[in-house]
Amino acid sequence: MQVEILSSDIDIKKHLQKLGVDSGGVSILASKAKIHLLYLRDMSVGAANILKQDALSIGADLAVPRGTVNAKLQRVDALLIATTKHLKILSKKELAQPFGLKELAKKLSLILKTQSTKPPQIMGVINATDDSFYSGSRFLHKDYISKIEQMICDGATIIDIGAQSTSPSSKKLEARVELERLEPLFKLLVEQKLYEKVRFSIDSFEPLVVQKALDNGFSIVNDITGLADDNVAKLCGTYGATTVIMHMQNTPQTMQINPVYENILSQIYEFFEQRVQKAQSFGIEDIVLDVGIGFGKTLEHNLLLIKHLAHFKTLNKELLIGASRKSMIDKISPSTPQQRLAGTIALHLEAIKNGASIVRVHDVYEHKQAILTYEALKTI
Repeated sequence: MQVEILSSDIDIKKHLQKLGVDSGGVSILASKAKIHLLYLRDMSVGAANILKQDALSIGADLAVPRGTVNAKLQRVDALLIATTKHLKILSKKELAQPFGLKELAKKLSLILKTQSTKPPQIMGVINATDDSFYSGSRFLHKDYISKIEQMICDGATIIDIGAQSTSPSSKKLEARVELERLEPLFKLLVEQKLYEKVRFSIDSFEPLVVQKALDNGFSIVNDITGLADDNVAKLCGTYGATTVIMHMQNTPQTMQINPVYENILSQIYEFFEQRVQKAQSFGIEDIVLDVGIGFGKTLEHNLLLIKHLAHFKTLNKELLIGASRKSMIDKISPSTPQQRLAGTIALHLEAIKNGASIVRVHDVYEHKQAILTYEALKTI
């Protein structure tokens, strides 16, 4: 007999089918192979003790603090360790239990229904500005078309274009100035009919700019304010535009002044719930969510969001991540924006692993190669 240790990050159904397991057995065994770690905050001690016993009875477990069993604590946090099969059982079992466990059961059902991540797309970045934090994304008007065509050739399926820098040191532009920077590019895109080759995204939160872009072949609105302006929401709904809702704490000019969260995952989740509801009230159907790496977050916040990105998958929207050459990499490995490509790719591949289906990047070719290699590893 030979014993081989396999990675837990494999396509388990493919391996079971290769073994010759019957179709019914494939689904059953696959549900036992994936481990879920669910952090449960602020549970009543009664709920924790009931869930602990129910979990143990089916082979799962619930890690709880000392003092939970004898109810020395009134409220506790806990960590549920369970397979997909266990979650299916608990999602039904806890419906009959008190202390808020019925709501937990509904959440478990939602987790089980979460859609699989779509194949990753690359969104290339073009900045029609002279103060972008990364000089490599700035272009003169005469260079726009060649750069866009190169990005398409390199593998971009979306090109994101903006004229308003959103780095902490940037100054907010008037809408008319932003539009003046972009109009020559809009004209070129229409003349060349490049919108037939790739989808264009407008990186703006100004209604005047958004409408002009949508009138000139753009089909995506990338709003860093997360639809704070009803006029932008109305335009997105009227034009049927795909809408990227990003989370940002405060404004670009103040966002990095001591950003604080009580619980960042839950707070951003609640923000997305509210803004998705708002978007849908304006008739917006195609919604993408962006946790806003670097927008009012510390290094630890950014790492937590990328590592636990799957937390947001139960919203059943595509997830976009944009960590390209950002200063969080400098905090890990001191570097200039020009030196942060390797760190960028590492962060984006981790984000894809955890549920991102769109990565917003300055370096399209390198990301395409990295993603193809990453996807090839998953086929083994």
